[in-house]
Amino acid sequence: MNLGLIDITALVTGGSKGIGKAIAVAFAKEGTNVIICGRGAPID
Repeated sequence: MNLGLIDITALVTGGSKGIGKAIAVAFAKEGTNVIICGRGAPID
């Protein structure tokens, strides 16, 4: 899937688990620079 998100930076809050984590991973796979803010669970 190509969403045209290369060289864009995205801030994902709640990105340590669940939907937030899935969104962060999807952005990263598209070439987006991802900043993740979350609590409680380590990032893989």
